Amino acid sequence: MKKITYNLFLDDIRDIEMVYPNSNESDFNVVRNYDDFKLIILNKGLPSFISFDNDLGVDEEGNLLPDGYACAKWLVYESGLDLINLNYNVHSANPVASVQIKSLLDNYLKHLKRERQKAK
Repeated sequence: MKKITYNLFLDDIRDIEMVYPNSNESDFNVVRNYDDFKLIILNKGLPSFISFDNDLGVDEEGNLLPDGYACAKWLVYESGLDLINLNYNVHSANPVASVQIKSLLDNYLKHLKRERQKAK
């Protein structure tokens, strides 16, 4: 069975070219919200690369929708996927949230690598 490889771009507003000027829409699967983020990963598996925005807008009543940090937490705590080879970037303009996402993912990846080393 051939492994599906793809890149994932999570952002409610920006287009690919706004963040990666030398890329285009065909280089990424674009998702605009938490539910679609989960759905594509559950259907296709872990992407080769994920680009995270954090702030993903509001619903009809003005309530904040689940954000990029919620997506990262889902990957780490609920997805059940092996993230040891996770390759990602955080392109959010929100500096506090960017640090949260990076810290969560970096620390989890360090943990996984330490656990793999212990198991050897």
